[in-house]
Amino acid sequence: MSAVFNFTFVPWFRSVAPYIHKFRNQTFVIGLTGEGIAAGKLHSIAQDLALIQAMGVKIVLVHGFRPQVNEQLAAKGHAARYSHGIRITDSVALDCAQEAAGQLRYEIEAAFSQGLPNTPMAGATVRVISGNFLTARPVGIMDGVDFQHSGLVRKVDVAGIQRTLDMGALVLLSPFGFSPTGEAFNLSMEEVATSVAIELRADKLIFLTEVPGIRMQPGEPESEDNPIDTELPLAAAQALLATLPVAQNPTDTGFYLQHCVKACKAGVERSHILPFAVDGSLLLEVYVHDGIGTMVIDEKLEELREATIDDVGGILQLIEPFEKDGTLVKRDRTEIERDIAAYTIIEHDGVIFGCAALYPYPEAKTAEMAAVTVSPQSQGTGDGEKLLKRIEQRARAAGLESIFVLTTRTMHWFIKRGFQPVDPDWLPDARKRKYNWDRKSQVLVKKL
Repeated sequence: MSAVFNFTFVPWFRSVAPYIHKFRNQTFVIGLTGEGIAAGKLHSIAQDLALIQAMGVKIVLVHGFRPQVNEQLAAKGHAARYSHGIRITDSVALDCAQEAAGQLRYEIEAAFSQGLPNTPMAGATVRVISGNFLTARPVGIMDGVDFQHSGLVRKVDVAGIQRTLDMGALVLLSPFGFSPTGEAFNLSMEEVATSVAIELRADKLIFLTEVPGIRMQPGEPESEDNPIDTELPLAAAQALLATLPVAQNPTDTGFYLQHCVKACKAGVERSHILPFAVDGSLLLEVYVHDGIGTMVIDEKLEELREATIDDVGGILQLIEPFEKDGTLVKRDRTEIERDIAAYTIIEHDGVIFGCAALYPYPEAKTAEMAAVTVSPQSQGTGDGEKLLKRIEQRARAAGLESIFVLTTRTMHWFIKRGFQPVDPDWLPDARKRKYNWDRKSQVLVKKL
């Protein structure tokens, strides 16, 4: 048993190491819904956040309290009222919000203080500091609705939060802000987390929510044919939002997505929507290659895009050295021109640094990922990963179940990213007829 454990643990730990190095000294803003706390997930989430912090990540935790406030209101016989997806905070609701926030801050601080032996918190010292880091303004009256004590973020005390993070503490923010006159305003967790992430120029904004992420076909039921879209480019996320009705409830597709888009447009490179229901979802998203929820990523269209006829010359120039040394099969200009719609490219400052093509075999529900090339100048920067992700997205959108590659030299790169070796006889009939048995290319398949 020990040998089996060692066999699985060592390569797993090594595979995690690049992410540990990458995220050290980065800043993550975590938005935890009140529903997640109500569901009893606080202690395991606190353990995971303590572990992430121990690996050098600076953490700002913003908690929500929607169900807790509603519970307090119900106990007082007062109805919860919403409009435009925002709580209408009268004086009773404000009292309930203050009571709920005080109770939750106490529970969160207690969760980070646990340190029992034989638990992930053993030996951990997590200092939790909260304070009046937010200045707020009233929502006011919208479409004739007076939101009373509901507010919006006016200003974030970036210097104060940064000093606290630099001390090694975890910053805890409740969704409350105060006006210069000392008036308290009830804010939304989502808006606070987004505003703080933008102002801090955080590296990640992560929402731990009651939804599993954004599905490939939003609005359609959960199924094997409708998985979570693990990576959504900003442009695609904006296009999706434009087709959705205004989000009123947290379970609406656009509810968290709108905040992810806002953050990415303002410079937060990656925003995530994760399910709190999955144990360890934070660790799975941050330290495992494919993640578990949906990540909205700010990739400029001019950097990663589908190729056009004007890109043929750049693609030829990129792949020529790899054709000469035998890494790639030679393709002539006519062939690339004919198949240009199959290509995805990565471009930096007008120069093509990477390309890959997708050739579908619909009858076999699969597609070949071919001509995978990354310029030597940008190898190791993640360009190959971006190309693979985009090809996977294109294949899923076409309703395919797998992609395959033929390679003689880079099999380890693909195996590390979820591909499995198969016999050439696995190939679709149409592709098998073109297989070069003299070249003896390895066939690798990845299920989508």
